[in-house]
Amino acid sequence: MELYHAAASPFARKVRVVLHETGQTDDVTLVESAQTPLTPNAANQNPLGKIPCLTRDDGPALYDSRVICRYLNDRAQAQLYPTARQWEVLTLEATADGIMDAAVLMVYEARVRPEDKQFAAYVEAQWGKVTRALDAIEDRWLSHLSGPVDIGQIGIACALGYLDFRHGARDWRQGRDGLATWEKAFLGRASMAATMPT
Repeated sequence: MELYHAAASPFARKVRVVLHETGQTDDVTLVESAQTPLTPNAANQNPLGKIPCLTRDDGPALYDSRVICRYLNDRAQAQLYPTARQWEVLTLEATADGIMDAAVLMVYEARVRPEDKQFAAYVEAQWGKVTRALDAIEDRWLSHLSGPVDIGQIGIACALGYLDFRHGARDWRQGRDGLATWEKAFLGRASMAATMPT
């Protein structure tokens, strides 16, 4: 299998962490596929032109990090989607993906749009989504980040890592001591160390 990815992508990082956590890193070749909404990579088999995308010998390419992670979990018969807590875990994964979506759009606004067309209010609206999501995690979801590792925890950790990587000056940790403490401990996992964005 081949995983089309970019080292800086938080969505691709989520898939790569799952590969490590489920013992499948040797089964997948990483193919660097840097692209923007304006410059898709023609080799990428996702017709939407987005990463990550996982090609397989026994079926069509899979795309969207949620689909790929679920496939890898089932392939390894792992427990990243525990039945007893599935709705909480899936909601945390969706929250993480929403944080990543907003944070990536902020980067694209500066990187893809001409300077005279950039919209500061749009950027701040995206950051508003991020902060509301982080506050919800701090206020209501911290207890769900404990216990055996699951896809919700992986997603949140990758989202926080991307905020540090691209939006560090905004200091997401301020006023969120519980989440900051959890993230610091989760960063000790080998899967997180092996997938640090560059």
